[in-house]
This record gives sequence, structure tokens and C-alpha cells, in this order.
Amino acid sequence: MNQFEINILGCGSALSFIKHSLSSQIINFCGKLYMIDCGEGSQFQFRTMKLKFQQLNHIFISHLHGDHCFGLLGLIYTLGLFKRTTDLCIYSHPEAKRLFQPLIRYFCKEISYQILFRSFDPNCSELIYEDQKLNIFTIPLKHRVPTVGFLFEEKFKKPCVNIIQEMCIQNNLIKNTHKFNDFNLSNKKITQNISKKTTNFSRKYAYCSDTMYHEKIIPLITNVDLLYHEATFKSEDLVRAKKTCHSSAKQAALIAKFANVKKLVIGHFSARYSDELSLLKEAQEIFPNTILANKFMVLPI
Repeated sequence: MNQFEINILGCGSALSFIKHSLSSQIINFCGKLYMIDCGEGSQFQFRTMKLKFQQLNHIFISHLHGDHCFGLLGLIYTLGLFKRTTDLCIYSHPEAKRLFQPLIRYFCKEISYQILFRSFDPNCSELIYEDQKLNIFTIPLKHRVPTVGFLFEEKFKKPCVNIIQEMCIQNNLIKNTHKFNDFNLSNKKITQNISKKTTNFSRKYAYCSDTMYHEKIIPLITNVDLLYHEATFKSEDLVRAKKTCHSSAKQAALIAKFANVKKLVIGHFSARYSDELSLLKEAQEIFPNTILANKFMVLPI
């Protein structure tokens, strides 16, 4: 099975504190690294987790609030110090190019690689990246500024010959392994059950931060294997959550429940809470398969 894991560099909210660091994640898919958000100091967490800069070619910025993008310029500069030559693609709101290009020209004018800005429409869900094994879609969220989440979707694998062979033998379509090469795979006796078991390996990861409670995302994240959803506040602080367009732990759990996700990870914690166990308890009352995000956590999918 292809490698597919989430590396959490930071899961705190706007006010930086040592315990969690600011928002950033690295998705490792088949040895390629994809960064989601780049809060201040993300490159230090990146190196602490012993990830490799040369495997990072794509950065996805959910929105243009400082705690999600202030680390971008420093990372770009550092990559230049490593004499990088491979293009770096940054996917973001169209305004990001206008904001960052003058800073890049001033501070990073001697870098040896190209920075390519790829803009998306934050008001709709669209496919923004595709290769032979992976699709990445935007998820429109509801925040104080235009914001999206991201859905990483493994493409369906082609049927594995060994699995088909085993299934055909089990279903008495062929008697012996050595006869498999002469077996016609277009034979209509290959049932729908065999087809499902040999092709349905697609795994999905959804990142939804920052956002207030927004039920419109549910169809876009239904049945994902892992959902990261912000849970900035407790329900008792719901007035503050609404004012700042964030979610409570309970609301994150409701989204997970209604979307029938397999597992929920809550993060983007407010610094006002000394620990997040109360947030976890609140979420687990609604959606038991919930865990807390932590800096340096690695989550396989």
C-alpha cells in the first residue's frame, strides 16, 4: 500500500505558544511532500521531524491570515540557501501573489529556483492538483476572510493481478494458479464483488481550518478516512467562536458525525486553555473516535 501519512508541524491558533506552534502540516504521499499552511516557524518543525526539503514541491495556503502564512517567506529563503533548482508551486487565494511577490523579489532575489503561484476560487470546490496517484480539491469554508480546506484523495488503484488471481480461484473461475495467464479477464463471471475488492482502495484526508460551523462542507468530506477540523473553542465560549468565525469542539464533532468520517483530529486550539482534554471530552461525547492534534504527531492513513 502506498505511503500516506499526515505530519503535524503545528496546531495552535493565532496566538503562538510553545506547546503547539502555528498551523502547518506535511502530507507525505508516496515519498512526495505536500505542505498545508505555513505558520511562522514551520520550517523549524519541518527540520525537527527530519523531513526532506528536496521532497517538498507544493504548498497549499488555506487563507491569508498571518498564523497560516507568515512562515512562507522564511521557508522560501531557506530553500534558496540549499541551492534548490526545482520549481516550488504555491496554491492560494489570488491575493497571495500580489502580497508575496514584492517580498520575494526583495529578500529572495538570488534564489536559484522558480516560485509559481497557482490561484484558486475560494468560493467553490475545484480540483487544483492532479498526478497519476493523487487528486487535491479545495473545500470552501466559512471564515472572516476567503478560506478553503483541502481534500487529498488517492486515486483508485488498478486491479492487482495477484488479488484478481486469488479471487478467481476462490470463486472457482479457474482451478490452478498456473492457468491464470490463459484466463480471459473479460470473462463476465468476474463478479461485481471481485471488482469492488480489487479496486476500492482509495483513501481520503480532509483538512478544514479555519472555519465556523458550516454544514455545506459535509457532502465534500463524507466518508473520508481522516478529518482534521478546527476546534478552537469550548461550547461555553460559543459567542467568541461566532464572533471570530471559528468552531467549538462539539461543532467539529457534529461535522464528523454527519459526514460519517472514520476518524476526527481536532486542532487549532486557543491559547486560553491550559490543556485540551476538556475539548477532547466535549468532542468525544458526540463523535467517540476523536483525538487531539499535537505538534510532531504522525498519522498514517
